Amino acid sequence: MLGKDPPTTSSLNLMTSDIAVEPNDITDGLGISRKMSEVVESLDTRELDMGDGEETDNDPTTIGDSRIGFSAVYHTVGFKESEARVYLPTVPITAKILEVERFNTAQDRFNITAQRSVNKSQPAVFKIELRHGEFSWVVKRKEKHFMDLHGELVRYKMFMRVPLPSRSHTTRRRTMKKSEARHIPELPRGGDELAQDEQVYSRRKQLEDYLNKLLRMAMYRKYYHTMEFIDVSQMSFIHDLGPKGLEGMIHKRSGGHRIPGLNCCGHSEACYRWSKRWLVVKDSFLFYMKPDSGAISFVLLLDKEFSVKMDSKDTETKYGVRIDSLSRCLVLKLNSYRHARWWGQAIEDFVRKHGRAFLRDHRFGSFAQEEQNIPAKWYVNGKTYMEDVADALEEAKEEIFITDWWLSPEIFLKRPVVEGNKWRLDCILKRKAQLGVHIFVMLYKEVELALGINSEYSKRTLMHLHPNIKVMRHPDHVSSSVYLWAHHEKIIVIDQSVAFVGGIDLAYGRWDDREHRLTDVGSVTRSVALEMEQSQSSAHHPSSRGVSSTDGAANSNGGKQSLPGNPGVELPRLKGIGRTRRMHFSLVKHLHKHTLQHADIISSLDSAGSGSVRCLQTGVGELRGNTRFWHGKDYCNFVYKDWIQLEKPFDDFIDRYTTPRMPWHDISSVVHGKAARDVARHFIQRWNFCKIMKPKYHSLSYPYLLPKSHSSASELRYQVPDCVPTRVQVLRSAADWSAGIKYHEESIHNAYLQTIARSKHFIYIENQFFISCSDNKMVYNKIGEALIERILRAHKEGKKFRVYVVTPLLPGFEGDITTGGGNALQAVMHFNYRTMIRGEYSIISQLKKEMDELQWMNYISFCGLRTHAELEGRLVTELIYVHSKMLIADDNTVIIGRFGQHQRPQHVGEA
Repeated sequence: MLGKDPPTTSSLNLMTSDIAVEPNDITDGLGISRKMSEVVESLDTRELDMGDGEETDNDPTTIGDSRIGFSAVYHTVGFKESEARVYLPTVPITAKILEVERFNTAQDRFNITAQRSVNKSQPAVFKIELRHGEFSWVVKRKEKHFMDLHGELVRYKMFMRVPLPSRSHTTRRRTMKKSEARHIPELPRGGDELAQDEQVYSRRKQLEDYLNKLLRMAMYRKYYHTMEFIDVSQMSFIHDLGPKGLEGMIHKRSGGHRIPGLNCCGHSEACYRWSKRWLVVKDSFLFYMKPDSGAISFVLLLDKEFSVKMDSKDTETKYGVRIDSLSRCLVLKLNSYRHARWWGQAIEDFVRKHGRAFLRDHRFGSFAQEEQNIPAKWYVNGKTYMEDVADALEEAKEEIFITDWWLSPEIFLKRPVVEGNKWRLDCILKRKAQLGVHIFVMLYKEVELALGINSEYSKRTLMHLHPNIKVMRHPDHVSSSVYLWAHHEKIIVIDQSVAFVGGIDLAYGRWDDREHRLTDVGSVTRSVALEMEQSQSSAHHPSSRGVSSTDGAANSNGGKQSLPGNPGVELPRLKGIGRTRRMHFSLVKHLHKHTLQHADIISSLDSAGSGSVRCLQTGVGELRGNTRFWHGKDYCNFVYKDWIQLEKPFDDFIDRYTTPRMPWHDISSVVHGKAARDVARHFIQRWNFCKIMKPKYHSLSYPYLLPKSHSSASELRYQVPDCVPTRVQVLRSAADWSAGIKYHEESIHNAYLQTIARSKHFIYIENQFFISCSDNKMVYNKIGEALIERILRAHKEGKKFRVYVVTPLLPGFEGDITTGGGNALQAVMHFNYRTMIRGEYSIISQLKKEMDELQWMNYISFCGLRTHAELEGRLVTELIYVHSKMLIADDNTVIIGRFGQHQRPQHVGEA
């Protein structure tokens, strides 16, 4: 670009105009080419549909403070389209030429023109700094580039005054009048041969004035060739994408992904395909776009393996730049050696300055660094978690990311259900999608013979809600040869600013509170106190005081109900709820007997012999009636019977009058700011990888996702209540099959090992599976060995140290343990007991070798949870299923997330 090579369409070496413009025409900007017919044929009429005068931008993607909203990334168009929104509204662009450089072809390096002995044949290169609002950037241009741009502008203005069929007579006349009133700035004649300092300074001032005048004119500022000249695009000035980096047109080589089967089989140029793309470099990633459509066609995230190489032996091409990361080896081709050197050095300098945090290896080998003063909160059980998720989803303005092992679209996030379907998950997502929020969901694609979670139904249901909702399933087990691994993540990210991370799927059976109820046979009514006060006659019409929010499959309104005073709020259709049973015991007596003074339970009343009635304070009005929290498939006991017919969400599949439900104990968390950005970054990496991997997602309807910059992470529009400042680091398990990265990251495992080793007083663990202590033949994690080493160290030092392990009494698989159970149940129990007590490699067996027979009980305890209740006059009991993935050390460090044989992120927080 800076040499004498023929110009190309690169932003650093603009295309030469096809129109023959005489020198005088370039000087005064008013000449007309003699080759009119040739130019008309070559003209792209999309470039002509632009107004004149000062820019007025009513783009809905802009926000009140003259910033371009992040949602603009989903509304890009072709670069030559008049609808392309590039600049900040009402904000000027200024240009300043910082210095002039000469390129010494003999020495193959740049020299500043302060040297007075200069070869007159050396072309001058102007280093130009541009500013637009909060953004500043530098471009380098030669005199010839200014001349080429001016020629393009002359041609553009000329055709704005020529009648064309694509524009109406009225529009043409109005445009011509504006064009006559606003001339192109004059570009005084000059040349590359600037021998004296006085000449250099004079020409520098002329070009600077010319460019500033040009950029003040909206008609020419918005012209495609002008934007290419100053290296700007629709992605340049989006605040949440961070500072503006290098941009321009390049050619990229296909292949290079770290995915078996997606790379070229050979190394010769005949095996590759070169494509023209617009490359954009940001502070934590780079990406390229298709100029004709404006669509993003690849995103490369910065990581610890990121590097830039420019030698031909590395690039395997002439004038190339090679960019390496954990996910891809990307090769770019430019038009000259000096052009390639400039691009490579500029990319590396920008990344080292703004993205340094992403280039280092962090604690525990994590992709993310520790972040300070992060507002964070953790949750015990699903009740408060789902309530906060529901409120956060309502606050979404741009994006929602969700990934789950299992997702049930019809679950209610706030209970009891007294506001119709308002807080049903699918209704929330549809409501936000209709408001323009883009929703992306990733589900684990199960082996159907082994699991009955029916992710295909979940995907189909969500995709039918609205076009703004996109759902992927992964992995394809046969084609990817992934059978024994699963995506077990539970993540919800709102606007890349609030992230929920932990063990709670948005699925059936997960909602629970600290009471862990076994029975749920009642229904809920809401008392409309305000209507009673307004109407004295309402006392004679009991139906006006409340309406049941749960009803049978059919009623006089076609199976639908509305709340009083809210006829538009439809209540859910729930089967099996109208069934009545005479209660043979007092629920009130039972509650007092077991002293269950939950915050929801305020008082108990008698309702004319109709049974026990409770009055609840829930924040949605006064509720009266026997409580029902779990509807249809949500009332479950998966050890007794696994889920069936998930396409019928409100049909019971077990008899709630004879079989108690299985309570669910779980842990989750929420983080904000930079930590939320890191969680979003992990989701984005997985999403983009799946888009590359699976051909069905190659279409533009499944867009590439872009991470927001950490520079704006503290600008929180919404924060979950009751958070506290915490030091947070996001951890994960990731590999080539799950995230498309070169090396396996096991920062979760590393964090467990190091936290256990550094603990001083106690370790508290809750985990769905407790499988470790292997002989390195079948199970490879070292958690059990770390616990043994820490206990033995305390024993030798004579110091008090305790380990508490809470795990389910039975694995969560269907099977009757009294008859041996199923294969899955037996397999998990085998490995659990092998870790705890059975065999020479178990924890207790290893401890017994170093201490007295029963002395190990002073150091470690294994526990489970169980509860009891009355159901239809008889006592019933059931285990509480512990689904948590958590470790607490010394009351100052907590790790929320799994260790073991699953792919999932988590975070470690420290007080």
